[in-house]
Amino acid sequence: MRIPRIFHPQPIVIDTEFELTAEATHHIANVLRLKPGHPIVLFNGDGNEYSAELISVAKRQVIVEADACLSLSKESPLYLHLGQGISKGDRMEMVLQKAVELGVTEITPLITERCTVKLDEKRWEKKQQQWHKIIYGACEQSGRNTLPKLNAPTGLSQWLAKSTKAQRVTLSPTARDPITKLAYHSHGYQLLIGPEGGLSENEVHQAQESGYLTVSMGPRVLRTETAALTSLSILQALHGDF
Repeated sequence: MRIPRIFHPQPIVIDTEFELTAEATHHIANVLRLKPGHPIVLFNGDGNEYSAELISVAKRQVIVEADACLSLSKESPLYLHLGQGISKGDRMEMVLQKAVELGVTEITPLITERCTVKLDEKRWEKKQQQWHKIIYGACEQSGRNTLPKLNAPTGLSQWLAKSTKAQRVTLSPTARDPITKLAYHSHGYQLLIGPEGGLSENEVHQAQESGYLTVSMGPRVLRTETAALTSLSILQALHGDF
């Protein structure tokens, strides 16, 4: 019997019946078509997961009751903060989804010179809500019980000015040192990836002036989503839990 994992954005109280969100209700009632009595696993980002049972299932309302709380961490010991230049549509969504699966700790969408996504404040808020849903779904799929932090879209210069204890890293096919030679850093890594078209020369210079190490993943120019996900994978393999 398949036991689905469901994100619930509120505190979960044991032995108390409560209603799931509209998104979770639709998934359980209309997609999975589960019946009362079916077991599920809930998580809300507090680091725990909760065994629960469906009490009632209707198209527009699902009632559940949690019966136990299990402290189960699947977080990487390696702090990874991805600063990702915002790309169009599916590319950005894929980076968010797969970065969560790869164990990223924190994500900051970056507005850079070559960023082609131009939105007003309201539409940025809507876009962020959409990105949060992608992160929730990736946590459901990957078994993570702690939500990676998603920061608001930020200008690159603002991001570069923020202090961090992590090792700052960015990519360039002309860099001398390969990413595989990065030494272990006890505070993890802050990884800067440009959007489609990459970072401008001025932005690369700004990053270097801000203390970013420039490393290479070979002589080929990678797409933004390939660069981000491959970098996270390499860092996890070198110093994380891969």
